Amino acid sequence: MNTKNEQFMSDVIAGLSLGQKALPCKYLYDEDGSRLFEAICETSDYYVTRADLAVLDQHLPEMAKLIGEQVHVIEFGSGAGVKTRHLLRALNAPVAYTPIEISASALEASAEALRGHFPKLAIRPLQWDYTQDIPSSVLSVGEPDQRRLVFFPGSTISNFTHTEAAEFLSRIRNMIKAQGDRPDGGLLIGVDLIKAHDILVAAYDDSEGVTRDFNLNLLHRINRELDANFAVDQFRHEARYNTDHNRIEMHLVSQQEQQVRINGHRFEFKDGESIHTENSHKYSVEGFSKLAKESGLKVVKSWVDDQQLFSTHYLECDPGFVD
Repeated sequence: MNTKNEQFMSDVIAGLSLGQKALPCKYLYDEDGSRLFEAICETSDYYVTRADLAVLDQHLPEMAKLIGEQVHVIEFGSGAGVKTRHLLRALNAPVAYTPIEISASALEASAEALRGHFPKLAIRPLQWDYTQDIPSSVLSVGEPDQRRLVFFPGSTISNFTHTEAAEFLSRIRNMIKAQGDRPDGGLLIGVDLIKAHDILVAAYDDSEGVTRDFNLNLLHRINRELDANFAVDQFRHEARYNTDHNRIEMHLVSQQEQQVRINGHRFEFKDGESIHTENSHKYSVEGFSKLAKESGLKVVKSWVDDQQLFSTHYLECDPGFVD
């Protein structure tokens, strides 16, 4: 078993051993999962992508002016790169673009498509788990000493707990802050807003069943890569709103008593017992600003779409922050 699968195995065994069984949401994004997520973004119930693009398209000139010229754009979870094209067209002479993606197939497809649109731009794809530390040496290879702009659209920050999100934003601050001849950079980030529960639940349990297939694909992946024996048709997808934590939760719910075997381990499931696979926390504009401040970042400007569904924020390092 290679190192990558050893870590996958370790995380699966640890997660299914918890009282509330859970799996890290990053494992949803294998090749099939990435393809299904792009399909989710096209469903009528999933408002996030449309609202995100609406904010970008309406305010990109102002965003580009704040960001400035000749930046090195670093994007986490680049996916299909649709929003990236909008941003790169609006910026004044970006010097480089580094998409960072855990899925090798999604990363290469996105990078190749963008090379066609921006043939003169230095595009340096990096396959990496961006939830982990990224060594500065990896990002700096061949990089001019221009400012860095981290681009993180789509509200993936929602997948983290408050503590995890604060730590993640702190790591971004370290990536964009001045070093050597490089001046302080910025962060352009999408954040989903608190809204009516029925809108949220529908977005994560769409009427076309694409999110269901996306969630269940994780069990198919475990069967395929870890030689497990999940009876996938005996689990169902469920989206729940957790009022206490202002978040949508995705679960895979066992529809009968059953036993699953993985690498010599056996896991018992009761009828109705679930595996918690993903969180999506929702914020107010003020709540996200407070979170950013805890992480050494200050919100320079925030924008919200006309329907008050989604927000985008431009942040810079807080000069008064003490590590």
